Parts: sequence; structure tokens; C-alpha cells
Amino acid sequence: MSDLQGKHAFITGGGTGIGLAAARVLAARGAKLTLAARNFARLESAAAELDAFPVSVDVANESSVAAAFEAARAHNGPVSILVNNAGITPSAPLHTMELSMWNEVLAINLTGAFLCARAAIADMYAAKWGRIVNVASIAGLTGGAYISAYCASKHGMVGMTRALAKETAKRGVTVNAICPGYVETDIVANAARNIAGKTQLSEEEARAALYANNPQGRLIKAEEVASAISWLCTEGAAATNGAAIPMSGGEV
Repeated sequence: MSDLQGKHAFITGGGTGIGLAAARVLAARGAKLTLAARNFARLESAAAELDAFPVSVDVANESSVAAAFEAARAHNGPVSILVNNAGITPSAPLHTMELSMWNEVLAINLTGAFLCARAAIADMYAAKWGRIVNVASIAGLTGGAYISAYCASKHGMVGMTRALAKETAKRGVTVNAICPGYVETDIVANAARNIAGKTQLSEEEARAALYANNPQGRLIKAEEVASAISWLCTEGAAATNGAAIPMSGGEV
């Protein structure tokens, strides 16, 4: 399938997890790829696999984002597709949370998505075609104990998605959010280890606790999220705009 042939897809957090899974699916549909993240060594490995352009970026830094998009355009041309996938998931009770943690989560998860969307959208307006897919979370649709900063950032991402979708609706650009539950990635593996280390649970029991509220009784696969991202980038999804799509087995 090559329905995205020649389209330039810029993916943040592109070296692993959902970002890498999305890159593989979009590459299979013919897209040219820029993979962006802070961990350049990991990016290089993914880029070599997919013949993609790797670029180091701190999505919370305005100058870094501008430089990354300039380099990406020089290599792959104007940006047609943006997947805002970069994010962090620290947790702490709100009454003990440091302001630095709160600020870092919002800077990376929300301001980073804003900066990247702002950097990409002029290309899409010029082409009268574009797709922005924000990787949010069910934490953008509901609350969760000990993750108030994360919930705030993902609720903000969903709100930004809906607002920007209104702005772009008549200009050939769609903006949507994917809201997965816990996804089988390194982040979840680390979370299970941390829970096991702080409780009497085994790592397997800790993993099960993470998806206990999922009616399907399992973790979501990164490839499943990537499939939804890929569909939102196609012509067949042109009428889907401003959506926040849950992917949680019926939890939300």
C-alpha cells in the first residue's frame, strides 16, 4: 500500500514504542520519515531500519524544535504529517510533587506538542493538506491517582486537539488525538518494575495491576495504536477531525 507515497511524516519520540511502531506503518504506506527524539543513539538504529532521517530534539525547547524542523525540511521537504508522540510519565502524590516535576511534564507532553504543531502547520496550509495526530492517553479523558501532572498534560493535549481542529477544518488539515490505555512499551515495563520495587507484588502482578481496569484484560499493543495513527493519516479519514479516540478495550 502506498497511499501516503512521498508524504513527509515527522514523528516525535520516534525511536521506540508507539513512535517506532507508527513509523513502520507509515513507511509501509510510502511516507518519507523524520524520526525525532532526545536519545539520538536509539534514533539512529530505528532510522537505519526504516531509511528515515534522524534528528535530535528537545520538544520543550523552542529553538531546538525550530532547528529540528529546519533540518527535516532540508532532507525530506515540507512536512505533511506530524505525530506528536514524545512524552514522559512520572508519578507522585500531588501534595508531595515538586514544582519542577509538574513543569517538566507539561513542558514535554503539552508545550512540546504545541511547538511541533506550530512548526509544521505552515507547510500543511501551503499544501492544503495535512495530518496532525496527537498521542494522548485515556488520562486525557479521565483521572488517575498519583498522575495529576500527566492527566493535566493529556487533558490539555485533547483540548488543544479540538481547538486546532476547528482552526484547520477548512484548510485541508485534520487534527486528532489517540487516547490509549497502558501500552506494552518500555515505559510500562519500567513502571511495573518500580511498582514491584515499592510493593510486595511481583513484576507480573504489577503489570496485571496496570491493566486491571481494561475489560479485555490486557495491555494495548503499540502496533494497534500505530494502526489507528496510520488510518488517521489517510484520505479515508478526512472527515475525522477533532476526535479523541479511546483505545482502552472499553475502559473509557
